[in-house]
Amino acid sequence: MTRMTPFSSPLFLGFEQMEKTVERLAKSADGYPPYNIERIHDDEGQAVRLRITLAVAGFEDSHLDVTTEENQLIVRGQQSDDCERDYIHRGIAARQFQKNFVLADGMRVLSAELKNGLLSIDLDRPEAQRLVRKIDIRTAG
Repeated sequence: MTRMTPFSSPLFLGFEQMEKTVERLAKSADGYPPYNIERIHDDEGQAVRLRITLAVAGFEDSHLDVTTEENQLIVRGQQSDDCERDYIHRGIAARQFQKNFVLADGMRVLSAELKNGLLSIDLDRPEAQRLVRKIDIRTAG
C-alpha cells in the first residue's frame, strides 16, 4: 500500500525536506521544557514580532545553546550532575533537552535573553518583497 502524505501532491514542488522535518518534529513531541509563543504588539496594536519563552529553571546561560539550522530554531540545554552533593531526596533532575521550532521562510532570530529562569527568544519576519519575474518563452525548432 502506498503512503499518501500532504506533500505528495504534484503541485508541491521541492517540499520534500519540509515533509521530513515535520515527521521528525512529530516524533520528538516531548513536553519538556514547557514554553509559550506570543505575539508582541507595537503601540498601534500591530503584531511586530514573536516571542518564544521557555521555562529553563536551573540552567545557566553557559548550559544553553540557541542556533538556527536551515529553517529550524534549535534550543538545547545541557546540565551535568553535581557529584559533590549528597542528596537525601532528589526531585529536581539534571536534565538535557532539545527543542526544535520550524521557521517559515524569512523568519529571523533577533535576540535571546535569560532572566529569572525564563529563556526568551524574539523573532520577526520582515515584510517580504513581492517578486514578479517574467519568464521568456523560447520557440523550439
